[in-house]
Amino acid sequence: MTAQSVNLTGLDLRAEIDRLRKERGAVILAHYYQSPEIQDLADYIGDSLELSKKAAATDAEVIAFCGVKFMAETAKILAPEKIVVLPDLNAGCSLEDACPPEKFAQFRAAHPDHIALTYINCSTEVKALSDVIVTSSSAETILAQIPADQKIIFGPDRHLGGYLSRKFNREMLLWPGVCIVHEAFSETELLKLKAQHPGAPVAAHPECPPHIIDHADYVGSTSGILNFAKGFEGDTLIVATEPHIIHQMELALPGKTFIGAPGADGQCSCNICPYMALNTLEKLYLALRDLTPRIEIEEGLRLRAKRSLDKMLEMAGGTVGQGDLGAR
Repeated sequence: MTAQSVNLTGLDLRAEIDRLRKERGAVILAHYYQSPEIQDLADYIGDSLELSKKAAATDAEVIAFCGVKFMAETAKILAPEKIVVLPDLNAGCSLEDACPPEKFAQFRAAHPDHIALTYINCSTEVKALSDVIVTSSSAETILAQIPADQKIIFGPDRHLGGYLSRKFNREMLLWPGVCIVHEAFSETELLKLKAQHPGAPVAAHPECPPHIIDHADYVGSTSGILNFAKGFEGDTLIVATEPHIIHQMELALPGKTFIGAPGADGQCSCNICPYMALNTLEKLYLALRDLTPRIEIEEGLRLRAKRSLDKMLEMAGGTVGQGDLGAR
């Protein structure tokens, strides 16, 4: 059943979501790339590492994950006893699509002396084939702990892998996937924007290609970019990542100006993640009401994938507990 097939006219969705949240013993997790209306009603918002920790730590009976499928699957891997629902099961990821498990398994088999350091933006099956999962928040910390003579496969994001390779002077075999959102930013349009706002720093996500990273004053995860926004001097910041994170910046710093980096023609909305946009208040309401679409993972696969996630949480530092995230 979909939001389109149900008459929700006249329903106070926010009130109904709050009611169902209490009745179901549910927690709502939202990624920074979700729409402002979903961010505003979430119990916790964050990036992939923060939300992975919250999924493992929460005592809720139900997790309503407003993000994309691999994130909801991560929650289920770490909290198998909980019901995990995703408002729209079609909310996928171009990086996950770019790395089919069977091809990744063949690639690993062809390089048996390499370990697989794999970005969390991948399927459960690819996580199960990996040694350590990383997020954009944890990748540098984890890579620094891997011996210099250890050969590494990095997938599925070649831009994040390339950024790490350059920064750490580490040769890595890179899987050729890209994020369609971060790939869409235009260097020409970014330079025009910098000329219009002289002195404004650029904060970029490491999923961006090198020609965008080269113009950045700060490179980091979504939470890192948010922290940079809270501390930078000046009154204007150009943000080269999915623009919905700007909502949190404007809430924290209403006196400053935040501008999303432009796409190819300076006007398109191609910097908005089409997968994240599939989640809506209507679909969240139905997910809480019906406890579907529900994430289910076969136990053997879950345990194999959990090993690489546990290694991430171990190497990323800090304990997994209720204090890891601040509630909204």
